[in-house]
Formats: sequence, C-alpha cells, structure tokens
Amino acid sequence: MRGVGPRDVVIGMAWLAITRRVPHPRAFERLSGDVQCVYVVPDERGSGVGGELIETVLAWAGELGLERVTVHSSDRAVSAYRRHGFAVSPRLLQAEVGET
Repeated sequence: MRGVGPRDVVIGMAWLAITRRVPHPRAFERLSGDVQCVYVVPDERGSGVGGELIETVLAWAGELGLERVTVHSSDRAVSAYRRHGFAVSPRLLQAEVGET
C-alpha cells in the first residue's frame, strides 16, 4: 500500500507458497517456496512496485529459512525475476501432466 490514511489503495500483491521438503541426514526440517503470483495494477507497472514485491518475498523467504524459492513466470515477467536473482537451474525439472 502507498500512502497513509483513509485513501490508501492496494496497488500490488505477491503470494508465496511454502512447502515442507523431505528430510535428509543433515537437515530434518526443510522448507522451500514458490512464488505463486506477483501482480501490480496496470497503472503502476514499470514503477518498480513489482520489483519491491519480489524483493520482499525473497527477504521473507530468507527470514523463514527456506532453502530455495521457485517461480513459474509469464514470458513478460521473466526479466524482472532475473533482475532479482532468479536463474535457470539444470537440476529443477518439470513434467506437464494436466491440461494447459
């Protein structure tokens, strides 16, 4: 939200799904995250709000001790995620099993 007072409006949002991971010998409690959605209202796109939301999600993930955060991005948003540290991983694979 921007501003302070009765006229505050929400101009963006971000969702982080947190998932438990199976334990391994050196870490019994493991968590990972997946950015499910970062949305900014059209009039505010390009203003840096989306980047602020991504940075906030990553900071929160770090505070929670998540091992990694993934995202399945739209083509248009890939560059934004890359600017904030997301990169292709050769070990993170996916299989599409449902209708797209």
